Parts: sequence; C-alpha cells; structure tokens
Amino acid sequence: MAVVFRFLKKYRVAAIAALLMMLIELTVELIQPLLISKIIDHGIQQRNLTVVWMWGGVLLGSALIAFLAGIASSFLASHASQGFGHDLRGRLYDKVQSFSYTVFNKFASSSLITRLTGDVTQVQDMVFMTLRFMSRVPLVVLGSIIMALVVHLQLGLLLAVTVPVLLVFMIWLMRRAAVMFRSVQRRLDAVNGVIQENLTGIRLIRVFVRTAYEAARFAEFSGRLMKKTVSALRLTEATTPFILLIMNAGIIAVLWFGRGDIAEGNASVGEVVAVVNYSLRTIGALSAVSWLVVAFSRARASAQRIEEVFQTEELQELAQAEQQPETRIGQAPAAVSAGIDGGVEFHQVGFHYPGSDIAVLQDISFKAAPGGRIAIMGATGSGKSSLVQLIPRLYEPDSGKVLIDGCEASGINLEQLRGAIGYVPQEVLLFTGSVRDNIAWGNENATKEEIQQAAKRAQIHDTIQALPNGYDTMLGQRGVNLSGGQKQRISIARALVRKPSILILDDSTSALDVRTEAALLDALTELSCTTFLITQKISSTVSADLILLLDEGRLIGQGHHEKLLRESGLYRRIYESQYGEESKHA
Repeated sequence: MAVVFRFLKKYRVAAIAALLMMLIELTVELIQPLLISKIIDHGIQQRNLTVVWMWGGVLLGSALIAFLAGIASSFLASHASQGFGHDLRGRLYDKVQSFSYTVFNKFASSSLITRLTGDVTQVQDMVFMTLRFMSRVPLVVLGSIIMALVVHLQLGLLLAVTVPVLLVFMIWLMRRAAVMFRSVQRRLDAVNGVIQENLTGIRLIRVFVRTAYEAARFAEFSGRLMKKTVSALRLTEATTPFILLIMNAGIIAVLWFGRGDIAEGNASVGEVVAVVNYSLRTIGALSAVSWLVVAFSRARASAQRIEEVFQTEELQELAQAEQQPETRIGQAPAAVSAGIDGGVEFHQVGFHYPGSDIAVLQDISFKAAPGGRIAIMGATGSGKSSLVQLIPRLYEPDSGKVLIDGCEASGINLEQLRGAIGYVPQEVLLFTGSVRDNIAWGNENATKEEIQQAAKRAQIHDTIQALPNGYDTMLGQRGVNLSGGQKQRISIARALVRKPSILILDDSTSALDVRTEAALLDALTELSCTTFLITQKISSTVSADLILLLDEGRLIGQGHHEKLLRESGLYRRIYESQYGEESKHA
C-alpha cells in the first residue's frame, strides 16, 4: 500500500492539520466526563449552584471548541483525500496509457475501468476516514481507558480488561475481511465486463433476439457478486453485537462494583458516572468498528489492485529509443534522422502474440520504397493486421528486423516514428464531439482548410456539408448517427490530416462502394506517403506498386498485379472469383 499512499505526501500539511484538529476535538471530549463528575460531586451533591454554573460554563465552552475543531478537521481531511484521489486517478490513467499492447492485454478493460473509478474512490474514502475517524477510534478507546483509570483505578481496570479481548478479535476480522473483499472486487470486475459487452453489442443482441439470454447471464454474474458481498458483510456486521455484548457486560460490572464502592465510601457518584460515561464513549467508538472494518477491508483490497497496475513493468519504449542508436544492416550506428521519408523494409520478421505459441508471422521479407502503395491480401487470420501493427511498434517482432528508411524501427524515437504515421484501424472509433473535432483529433494544430482538404481526399467533404451543421454537426457516441462508410471516411480523413509519411489502412475501405474507393485511392496519389492498404478487393490492388499475399502467416507471393496473375495460383483464383470466368480470357 506504500506505492499508493506516496501520493498523500503532497497533502501532508492538510493531513497533519486535520489530525491536530481531531486531537483537539478528542481531548476536549475526553475532559467532559471529568467535568460532569465535578458538577455532580461538588455542585449537585453539595447543592452549590455556583459550582454548577462555573463548571457548566466550562463544559459549554469546551463543547463549542470541540464543534469548531471537528468542522475544521472535516474540511482539511476532505481537502487532503479529494486531492489525493485526483492525483492517484490521474497517475493511474497515465500508467495505463504507458502500457504496450502486450502489457495492456494482461488486464481486462472492465477491470481497468473498475480500478480507475471504484477502487480509487474506495482508497480516497479510506484516506478521509483515516484522518477523520479511523485514527480517532483507537485514541478514543485508549484515552477513555486512561481517563477512567485516573478518575477511579479499580473501576477503570474493569474497562481496561475488556478492550484487549475486542482488539484481538478485530485484528483477526480485518485480515479475514480483506481477503473476502478482494474476491468481491473480482466479482465486480466480472459484472462490469458483462455490462460492457452488452452495451457494446446491444444491436447484435436485439437482432439475434438474445435479450433474455443476456439478461439471465447478467443475473448470474450479479448473483455471484451479491453472494460474495453478503458473505463479507455478514462477517463484518457480526462484530457490532459481539462488541456490544462485551462492553455492556463491562458497564454492568462497573455499576455493580461502583454501587458497593459508593456504599463503602470508596467512590463518589460522580466518579462512577464518569467511568460509565467513558465506557459508553468506548462502546460508541468500537460500535463503529464494523463500518470501519468494511471500509478499510475494501480499501485495502482496492489499494492492492491499484498497486498491481503500478507495479506492472512500464513500457520503456521512449527511453530505449532515445538511448539505442539506429543501425543499418551491415553498417555502423548512425544518428537519428531529422525526418522520415516512408521507406519500410521487413527482413526475415517473425512474430507471435505474448502468451501464445502460435506463430502469427514467419520469415516475412519485403521492401517498400518511399511513396509507394503496398496492398496486402490474404484470408482471415493470415496475419495482415499483425504485420502492419509492427510498423508503428504496437508490438515488437520476435525475430528479424523492421526497418524504416533503412534504420531499425526499435532505434527511432517512438514519438517521432508514430508522429509520421497515419493509422486507420479495422474497427473504426469516433469520439463524442463534432465532425471537425474528430478529424482534427489527428492533428490538433490543423487549420480549417487542412481539415477540409483531408475530408475531400477521404471523399467525405460533400457528405459533411450536407449535414445539418456541416463540420460542426455533433456526433453521437462512437458515431452512432453515421453509416459505416461515413465513419470509415471520417476516420481516414483523421489520418490524412496528419500529413503522414506512412499511411496504414487496415481494411478500412470495406464499407465503401467501388466508385468511392477508387476516388479515394486516386486522391491518395496526390500525397507523397507510403500507403499500406489491407484489402480483399482486386480493384484496390491493380494500381499497387507492391502486393503482399499472405497465407497462415507466411508471405507466399509478392509483386505487382500482372506478376501475381502469372505466378500465384491463389491470387489468380481470387481474381477469377471477383471478375468471373471471362477473366480467364482477358
């Protein structure tokens, strides 16, 4: 938990001040039973109103001081805990953003969402309760015992004997509860995962009439969460009756023996009342333990889950890229170039995903000249997307080398490399905001003219102009108010506005008709970027400078259209399937 609570150092002044205010409040409250005993013994018993008014005034003044100190303590504790939570959440988000795909895939998205929201809130609340209440409980108990012993040693010992028994019980309870609440948080992750899947796939669920099935699945996961939570709460809630039983037995003992001491003249009524008052304060403090145990156990489980993210090995790509020199095959290390022209070369590249023994790419070698168009074809699962993801270093190859302008990609500053790449993923993702915002997301410094130029090249400008508010039209979540083809073209415009040296289109023209796709490809010839186009359409490969034909992770053919028609049976079959029998005689 030390990793998490280092974020509290920034707010140590407020935290210490909150504790000091709490101590003032507590000190005053512990003195009050002693004042009450004086009022009883020297005022009421002696029928001396002067003493009653004097000590009564002191009692009232002390109550006012405790009230003001309590308010100040709450304000300072809130400031420290809220600031702590804000910084922790921000740093945790930055940590997740630093993950490579390899590390990121170790955590389910639903689990990361829970850790960034619920877990941070649990720890934040624990900081507040520690400053305001959790540190107060042991001090109230300890202070009450000491004051009870000061007031009357024999009666105070009755209170002192009962507390250690309860402390041993509570330590065992907190350890047991922490284990149970970690399990509760894992169940919560599972429930969030089901919710995320259902909300993402709501259309598919309705089309396939699977609403009842998914509702039953959600009920099953929710039921497991409920059972785990009930089990944990049943354990913690059992503490209150046990505490009350022990403490009430102690109070009865104080009253029983106190009556005898009063009769024998060994104790006054005020002293017995004071000891009973301290016993009641101890009960009040310990009765809150069940609530605090729940909060602390949950927060401890949450802190461990947050630390799991922090302790995950960070992606050191930027630091490594700055330290490692670029190397060319057969040449000595060279200095990092000022810009990237877009030449890409794969030299005997092999790759498999972390945690899998299946080779996704095997011995891939090709060379793409700057400004060229490279079309990549192959069946589903042949490794097309995996290949292009190695260019921006979303993953690192297991063997071989990926070269950019003749330099190893691993030796180029990562920010510089990715800044030169425009990437359109297979699954289009648009953000809530205007059309203009979504295009400019690719280049926040883009001018109005540059945004429109990118839209024209992506063949979406006229469609945007026809929208109710043009480029200022607001898009729904994930672009729900646009068609698939429109979303693809906006996503392409977002990549083009970057003016990239390397453009990667990962099957991102699948929703476009042949005419629109042809117009898009013609517009791309105006750019001096190297274009990687994953496609299943022969119409898109005809004009390519290089076609890569993949099959089960192997490069089984490469060359231009005419060459592959002559030499590749697979490419010829694809061509014939799309253009019909007459293609044989073309």
